[in-house]
Amino acid sequence: MYSRQLLDVRRALDQAEEERLSRWACLSRDAVRKQQDPDIDQGHRQNFSIDSDRILHSLAYSRYIDKTQVFYLIKNDHITHRVLHVQLVSKIGRTVGRLLRLNEDLIEAIALGHDIGHTPFGHDGEKFLSHLCESHQIGRFLHNIQGVRFLQEIERKGKGWNLTLQVLDGILCHDGEIHSQFLEPKHEKTFELLSGEMNQKARDPSIDLRPMTLEGCVVRMADAISYVGRDIEDAIRLGLIHREDIPEDCRQVLGDTNGTIVYTLVEDLIANSLGKPRLSFSSDVGTALKRLKRFNEEAIYTNSRVKSQTEKIQLMFELLFRKYLQDLESHKATSDIFRGFLEGMSQQYLEHTAPAAIVRDFIAGMTDDYFLGQCRKELIPEMEPSFSR
Repeated sequence: MYSRQLLDVRRALDQAEEERLSRWACLSRDAVRKQQDPDIDQGHRQNFSIDSDRILHSLAYSRYIDKTQVFYLIKNDHITHRVLHVQLVSKIGRTVGRLLRLNEDLIEAIALGHDIGHTPFGHDGEKFLSHLCESHQIGRFLHNIQGVRFLQEIERKGKGWNLTLQVLDGILCHDGEIHSQFLEPKHEKTFELLSGEMNQKARDPSIDLRPMTLEGCVVRMADAISYVGRDIEDAIRLGLIHREDIPEDCRQVLGDTNGTIVYTLVEDLIANSLGKPRLSFSSDVGTALKRLKRFNEEAIYTNSRVKSQTEKIQLMFELLFRKYLQDLESHKATSDIFRGFLEGMSQQYLEHTAPAAIVRDFIAGMTDDYFLGQCRKELIPEMEPSFSR
């Protein structure tokens, strides 16, 4: 009896979406999954709400808590970690979506999952792992592609979460680092096209893939809005830069605090996108945002004080990758790559994943602390007990 009543409630919610949301919004009833799921079809939750829950309860999501955003190996409780960044993207994205009358459940699902594929130690870790992948002939490593793979092919011991095409597409196309003055969705995608775009991106990371929904475009814009001012605040807190270092032209247009930068960007994006099938910043604000991103790159992300441990981390990636690969090839069952990752994994994954790709997936999923713990365990010799004379 209850299931019928709740199903009626979901149908009413779906109908209300059609009446309430913008003509450019993606409706929950239009969600596409690779596999049919009777429990979803007959359940009380709307499609994109289900995806949000599945991502939120994934093991990969729980590991956000100890993954680097920008600054690693720094003991400071107020520095942004990956989990906070993801929450900020979700909040900013839903704020924009609400005012543009878009599907907030879809925005939330994409935002929560957009950085699932990130390695330990942020973009530096991504670069190191990518070099190792290329040297072992398994192609480049990109966190947005890995995020789709994690959620669709690796989570739940290789079963995946059977997420919607719209959510996976938004995760793949979330490139907040690529500056966008405006974004217009590329509609009419399929799972086959999604797979093709993943292959394209792996071959050429500079390709600008466009999301298939306006909600996916919102998350991509929210990604940039959420980090550009926040990274400045973190850098000021750590003494890497001073507030007066922010370029004067950026300060005049956007402000000089994270709060004013976020507010200005959100307000401008909404004002220039209302009632339109695309998102857009005004010319002045878009130019100032691009200039501010460039400032962050030069003053923060490539700052020599931030990179003091980079060579050590790179060496650890190389040694740990080699160690796990040797363990796989020698079938060392006591290795943590077997006990902590492959145990219980689906036959499909085991049969279709090369040893180097298995190592890639294991390392990519690690938190910073787990990675360091594995290095201590696997790479640093232990003291032997004293021998009696």
